[in-house]
Order: sequence, then structure tokens, then C-alpha cells
Amino acid sequence: MSDTTELLKGAAELFPGEVVTQAHVRHFELPFNAGKFALITLDNGFDHTKPTTFGPASLANLNAAIDQVEKEAAAGDIVGVGITGKPFIFAVGADLKGVELLKRHEDALAIGKGGHEVFKRLSGLAVPTFAYYNGAAMGGGVEVGLHCSYRTVSKAIPAFSLPEVFLGLVPGWGGCALLPNLIGAEKAVQVIIENSLNQNRQLKGKQVFELGIADALFEGADFLEQSLLWTAQVLKGDVTVERPAIDRGEAWDQAVAKGRFVADSKVHGAAPAAYRALEIIEGAKDGDLQKGFDAEDQALADLIMGGELRSGIYAFNLVQKRGKRPAGAPDKSLARPVTKVGVVGAGLMASQLALLFLRRLEVPVVLTDIDQERVDKGVGYVHAEIDKLLGKGRINQDKANRLKALVTGVLDKAEGFADADFVIEAVFEEMGVKQKVFAEVEAVAPAHAILATNTSSLSVSEMASKLKHPERVVGFHFFNPVAILPLLEIVRGEQTDDASLATAFGVAKKLKKTAVLVKDAPAFVVNRILTRFMGEIQNVIDEGTPVEVAEKAIEPLGLPMSPLVLLELVGPAIGLHVSETLNRAFPDRFTVSPNLKAVVEAGKRGFYVYDSGKPELDPEVAALLKQGDSVLTEEQVRERVLDAVAQEIGLMLDEGVVAEAQDIDLCLITGAGWPFHLGGITPYLDREGVSERVNGKPFLEQGVASVPA
Repeated sequence: MSDTTELLKGAAELFPGEVVTQAHVRHFELPFNAGKFALITLDNGFDHTKPTTFGPASLANLNAAIDQVEKEAAAGDIVGVGITGKPFIFAVGADLKGVELLKRHEDALAIGKGGHEVFKRLSGLAVPTFAYYNGAAMGGGVEVGLHCSYRTVSKAIPAFSLPEVFLGLVPGWGGCALLPNLIGAEKAVQVIIENSLNQNRQLKGKQVFELGIADALFEGADFLEQSLLWTAQVLKGDVTVERPAIDRGEAWDQAVAKGRFVADSKVHGAAPAAYRALEIIEGAKDGDLQKGFDAEDQALADLIMGGELRSGIYAFNLVQKRGKRPAGAPDKSLARPVTKVGVVGAGLMASQLALLFLRRLEVPVVLTDIDQERVDKGVGYVHAEIDKLLGKGRINQDKANRLKALVTGVLDKAEGFADADFVIEAVFEEMGVKQKVFAEVEAVAPAHAILATNTSSLSVSEMASKLKHPERVVGFHFFNPVAILPLLEIVRGEQTDDASLATAFGVAKKLKKTAVLVKDAPAFVVNRILTRFMGEIQNVIDEGTPVEVAEKAIEPLGLPMSPLVLLELVGPAIGLHVSETLNRAFPDRFTVSPNLKAVVEAGKRGFYVYDSGKPELDPEVAALLKQGDSVLTEEQVRERVLDAVAQEIGLMLDEGVVAEAQDIDLCLITGAGWPFHLGGITPYLDREGVSERVNGKPFLEQGVASVPA
């Protein structure tokens, strides 16, 4: 038994639940009398909804297939070897469920070595090898192809990436060493570092070809047939693949430096994966691949046993699994059909909502407002956005015409909502206004219609309290920009019934939103946590800490933007309004900053100006600030802010605002863009000891987002 087989057998014993990928070998004669060819097809036996992955048993199967073709190649029985995937899927990398189970550094090291030992055999065969990227390829799926002599890619591929840094790993089965030696360091840094840290940006087939990762690009319909024709021409010498020379001089060093700049701007040194990947890329400059593979093994093992990866996998599972099966949602069979949607309001938020409902549900959508000019403007916004989609080729002319015909605007709610099944309001955030709107809607909408509110902080129960049928009112809180942020906080009022709630969840699913069930508590989840977080930043500034110190203190969390830039995005007036709402509810913990009030009253849009391209404190804002003389260090600010957040989350869980800490994290990831390497927030608070210090216990059990005990 070979060392590789022994290694994989031991790893497989640690992962009994693996969905095993088979590696089927078939033979046929290539066109143009090019000779007999062996094709390995990766297939786990499921359709495209369960992508092919590489766990230990799967690697062992590929290893056995390579044993077979190696003998055939050595005997001169075949002229080449290809590798491809099942329909729509090439392979999407290591099976992360197995990685979660690993408890020891040596077991993690075995995973890295096992992948390398199998994959690099493809480059050592006596005949040329070809990877045919026929469908989605990520991580190890991309890397197995990099070990081949040649690669083709389908134009139809929707997703191709090395996402490891996004999750807290490095491309550890050849990606960091091979890719820069194939396409140069600059492009490799873009794929491995920049794309990963930009919310795991995916490449399409054409981009894969243009980057030089693939040598040929073919249509999806007859991709394998065209790839085999091309293979025959390569083997016969009729097609010569030319690749540009790699610049191993200053350009390589500049690319690594740029990668460090990107990593610093995204994670501020707080997560190690990007920096470990850059070290390996830097070391790959001399073309010594085995040295690179050994460095990948060590980095993989170290990172697998580290907190960031466990948090990254935890976050990935939240979004992919929990986000698709919301905790506490009623039986979906209770949901009623929605064949027409009403939107109260025609401002920007209401218009964005109308567009979303229109595109996803493709049912009539009607907007109302207080005057015709506003109604026309709202409908005009939706039409203009549809025209943009048409211009980008995202929809055809027929669909554009159909969507435009489905959206209308009226002044009379009775005319607009008499046959609506779902009516959502997006009017001014004031209780009296919203109660009045709901009373008017209830008077004209059908008895079964859901009345939804997009309130960000007000009580849904109070909003429904004066209605004849409060049981059909539900909170439906979107996040801005509506088209981009996936989160939808669905709020159950005190009298909301199961059928209304089930209908709300059914609509959320059709809208392709990540729905989380939330109790009717002030500001719900994201706004409550962010307001406490921002409130403490504001407090330390008010007390005397310089703005730049308060802002810099939070950088190690690697958040998508600094607190005051976030405030600018939200709008200081909205931030003030939410802090006032929470101050009324919890005056002992939520303050209303006099400086923020002054900024709002002065009509300022934020704390910064961008004259130099970078944010600098607006001199007019600086003149407004009245500060005390208590100056904290960055470490003191960070500790105070994190303690406040840990306390608030603990209280929210005690109050039952959500089912579990996992829902808090899911909300922050999908509604506020908090990074995967934090796992949202609770794994980070546990890892840093903040949860224990503040609440006397961690939020999550050992092994949930950390190395198992």
C-alpha cells in the first residue's frame, strides 16, 4: 500500500459521513486519428444541486483512477488523459464538513499532503493531461486542473474561484504555487486575494480564459465535444498553446505588495489567511513548486487549527443552510398565494421594494402616495431600472415590456389595493403616520391580505394595535440597498398569526432573501446591535477621545467600513432617530449623542469630506464637536465597544429576540456585511474572551465555530 493510500485511508476514518466522489475512467478514440484517450469523470452520484467535493475517500478514488491511467500511459496504450465533471459541476473543492471534524494539527497536515500527493500525479504522467472545466469549479476543483498540462473552459460556467481566503484558508492543493507560475503574480493575486476578499467574487468562463487560466474557451452546449476536438489537434501538433513569459522580477514583488495593501484595507491584519497566501505566492517566484506545496501544507494545517477558519466555515454554513431553513418559521403549507402586491409610498425605498417584488414575483405591483407627482416618480424609477436591466442584457425586450406593464401607480388606495394579497408600507418612520396608513389599508384591502411594515425600529404590535385584524400585520424589514443586502428581518407581532407569518416567509423565499424570524423588540436585531456598537464609539468621542483613535480602534475586526463611514451610509438623521428610539426603550444602555444631534441639525451628511479621495474629518463638523477631556487608547476603546456589544447580544438572547446566537450572526453577515472570518460576531467575542468576561459564558458551545474539544 502506497504512502498516499495509507494517508487517505487514515483521513477517511476521521470523516465517516463523507459524500464520496467517484472517478470513472472511460476510453475512446480521439478525432483526426489522434489516438486512444482516457477520460476521468468526477461524479458523486447526485444532481447539480449537490456539487462534487473532495474528501479523503474521494481523493482515494481519484488516486486509484490515476493508478490505472498511469499504467496505460507508461505502456503506450493511451496518448493523453482528461478530467471533467458531471453536468453543470466540475468540482467545488475540499469537503468542508470533514475539515470541521479535525482536532489535531497532524490530521490537518494529512489533508493537505493527501490532496497534493494525488493531484501532482497528473503532471507526472508519461502523456499530456487535460482539464475540461465544464461547470462550477472552486478551490480544489480549480486546483486539480492547474496540475494538468492544458485546460479548457466552458463559456456557460457561472462560478469559478479560489475562495479559500474568504473562508480563512489558503488555496492549499497547489493554487498558491501553481497559479502565479501559470498566469503571473499580478493576476494570481487578483484571483486568490482580491476576489476572495471582495465577498468571494466569482469568475465567469470568459474571464477564466482571458486571465490565461484556461487555454481554450468553448460554448456550453457542445463543450466536451469541442474540447476533445481541440485536444486531438494539440496532441497532433496542429494547435500550439503559447503562454506569455512570466515576469519574475519587480512586477512579482509589486503584485505581492499590492496584495498586502488589499488585505490590510479589508482585514487590517485581523485574519491571517490572506497574509499566509501572499507569503506562499512570494516564495513561488523562483518556480520551485515542491517548496510551494510544502508551504501550502503547513499553512493549511495551521489555519485549519485556527479560529478564523472555524468561524469562516460556521458563517458559510449559516448562510448556505440555516439561511435557507429559517428557525421558528411556521409550516409553509399555511402560506397563502400572493398574486398582487401593494406598496404604500413611492419614495426611493418604496420604489426599490416595488422593483424587487416585481422582478422576483412577476405579479402586478401598485404604488400609492399623497400626490400624482410622487406616484409618477416612483413608477418612473421602476421603469428606468427595468430599462437598465434591458440595456445590460439581463432581460429581453419582451420581459421588459411585461414587467413595465405589471407596475402601476394610483392615488386611491381603494382602487389600488382592493384585490391585493400583500401590502407593504414604506412611509415616514413615525408611529402615528404608520398607524394611520394601516387603518386606511385595512379599510380597503381584502380580509386575507397581509399588511407588512418595513419599519427599522418601531413596534409592530403597537402599529397593529388599533386594527380590527392585527393578526395579519407582520414586520418585513429590508436593508439598504434592497437589491444587494440579502437579509430580511421578519418580525412577529404579539397577535400575528401563523398563516400571515408563513405567507411572509413564502414571499421572502421568492424574493431570494435570507429571512430571520425576530421578536417584536426595539430595533429588532441588526439596528439594535449596530446602534449599541455605534453608540459606544460616539460616547468615547463625546467624552474626549479623538475621532481618528475611536475609528482606528475597530480596524482589527476587519469590518467592511469604519463606524462613521457606516453612519454616513445609513444617514446621520436615521442613526439619530434609531438611537432616540432605543434610548426611550433602554435609557441605561443607549445614549443620544449631543454631537450627533448637532451634526444632524447642521444638515451634515456625515463626519467626513473626501477632497483628497480619502475620508478626512470635515472642518465644519470638527467645529461642532464638543468633547470632554477623557482620552482613551485604541485598546481601551475596542474593549469598551466589544464589551457593550457582548452585553447587548446576551440581553437579546435572554429576551428571546431570536432563537439562538446563530441568528444574530446570520443577521450581521447578511444585513450588515460583517466578515466571514469573524463568523458574524459571537465566535469572535468567544475567541477573544469577551463573552466570558461580560456574560460569564461563551455564546457558542466548543466545536460550533471553533476546534472541537
